[in-house]
Amino acid sequence: MKPERTRTKLFSRRAALLTGGKMALLGGLGARMYYLQVVEADRYRTLADENRINFRLIAPSRGFVVDRNGDYLAINIQNYQVTLVREQAKDVEAVLRRLAQIINLDEDDFTRVIRESRRRRGFVPITVQNNLSWEEVSRIAINTPDLPGVSIEVGQSRHYPYGSAMAHVVGYVSRVSQEDLTGDPLLELPGFRIGKNGIERKYDLALRGDKGTSEIEVNALGRVIKEISRVEGQTGQEVRLTLDMRLQQEIADRIKDERAASVVVLDVHTGEVRAITSTPSYDPNAFSEGLSTAEWNDLVRNPYAPLTNKAIAGQYAPGSTFKIAVAAAALESGITPDHRVYCPGHMELGDRRFHCWKRPGHGWMALNDAMRQSCDVWYYDVARRVGVDRIAEAARKLGLGSRTGIDLQGEKPGLIPTKQWKRENRGQPWHTGETLVVGIGQGYVLTTPLQLAVMTARIANGGKMVTPYLAMDRIDGRAVTAREPAQEPETLDFRPETLAILQQSLDDSVNHKRGTAYASRIKDEHLAMAGKTGTAQVRRISLAEREVGVRSAEELEWRLRDHALFCGYAPVESPRFAVSVVVEHGGGGSSKAAPIAKDVLLATQRLFGGDDTARATAPAMQRAAARTDEAG
Repeated sequence: MKPERTRTKLFSRRAALLTGGKMALLGGLGARMYYLQVVEADRYRTLADENRINFRLIAPSRGFVVDRNGDYLAINIQNYQVTLVREQAKDVEAVLRRLAQIINLDEDDFTRVIRESRRRRGFVPITVQNNLSWEEVSRIAINTPDLPGVSIEVGQSRHYPYGSAMAHVVGYVSRVSQEDLTGDPLLELPGFRIGKNGIERKYDLALRGDKGTSEIEVNALGRVIKEISRVEGQTGQEVRLTLDMRLQQEIADRIKDERAASVVVLDVHTGEVRAITSTPSYDPNAFSEGLSTAEWNDLVRNPYAPLTNKAIAGQYAPGSTFKIAVAAAALESGITPDHRVYCPGHMELGDRRFHCWKRPGHGWMALNDAMRQSCDVWYYDVARRVGVDRIAEAARKLGLGSRTGIDLQGEKPGLIPTKQWKRENRGQPWHTGETLVVGIGQGYVLTTPLQLAVMTARIANGGKMVTPYLAMDRIDGRAVTAREPAQEPETLDFRPETLAILQQSLDDSVNHKRGTAYASRIKDEHLAMAGKTGTAQVRRISLAEREVGVRSAEELEWRLRDHALFCGYAPVESPRFAVSVVVEHGGGGSSKAAPIAKDVLLATQRLFGGDDTARATAPAMQRAAARTDEAG
């Protein structure tokens, strides 16, 4: 019996241990379940919801760009696009072939869609083509039963109603590149577009708006089940410009036949840009729709540079328009307006001869005569007396040789040389002959059309340091606030007598019978303009050519012809608007640029000159062109 009792005790002890172990395990499991289901319930509920609920960004509508009158320059329009879902299409290539019989699909479209269909999940839509016409949408809709997985989506695309007439100012939007990424999640949205040029780029943050969100329920594979909530994005700010589209369009029409030209119109008192035009131009809508490689190459390789805004990025020798700055430097240096120089048609310096544009010479010249008839020899003489550094000082005060600060990307600074500049950049000393060349706006001197307009405005307004601008409101990042009332601009350090003499000489240059721009004068004394012609050489004329006669512009190929320039203001009695015109390789400033300036200033004054002119029915520039009796 003893052994059997021992076995019973042993079995009972083992059973108790086993039972205790099971109870311990059950207790631990219960404790763990309590911890997970009660203590950590909120945490795991959140994790479960995050796997079930997705938040997606919604691109906001881009803000509009308008002119000073509220005319739309950049808007958003409906964009119909055709998409394809791989899992519904089954055979992607077959569906694309059927779709290609309905709309135009090239080999690049086929390759792109097939590549994306292999990389993306089967239920994710792939954009096949954007910007479908309503006719294309209709054809696709009718054939939907034969196009499994194909559907029409409605989005927005940027549209520029005035096309090429505003391209260089408003700019365009395009896809986000790797270099554009800043951490803003909006920039990573498929198909999102940002400003790449012009106002679209300068004020991109304000125009871009703020993102919206969509809360959607998805299954374990990420397929959308339903949208739970939606918060629309904040539309971008409207940007209003100082430009007047009527004037802009008239100027664009006036210079459209020139191979390369630019025009700038400023308010001389405020610096408001009323028009800024460059030709040739391009269609910004093509960038919104997507340029082909061939189209892009055509733009880049065009010898007339349609992508360049010549008004702010074209750097030209100013020719005789620079004589305004030279005359200012001479007067400020103590040279009197009756300083007389004899012009025999050239000036000798050492063994070199510097020619006047008028081969027989002008005879005796004082300042007013020299400006009126654009005598080179008079300016050779005063440039040598004043020196290049004083000329540079006066030129910079007038706004030449540095960026004006206009609110556009890509502005070039030009160049006003000094002795120090040449030592630092060329490693050579300055020569007196170079000063003579600078005196007539040639040599190293480079200016932009916008700078010439600023110089003219500062002379016309009595020496106020106006700065050009395009946005009517003050824009800082995303914030748009009303521009404060204009304060009195800083005054240039010029004597009032200097400015009065320059104004009179510019008046005579146009309205005196011997003035170089007399043929382009405005006969109505209430609208009369003042200004200065300029002709800038782009090639050196040899002695042999001078002996037989300099070839006319018509005898030269286009790229060897002189640039034609004019800068002026109107009305003479009470200056309000300044203009600059540059026609690349246009020949003479008096024959090519001055007539354009006359038409532009007539159009400007008739648009902004009061109620009587506003009631006129015919476009101002057409009326100006019709008045052929005003010429010479």
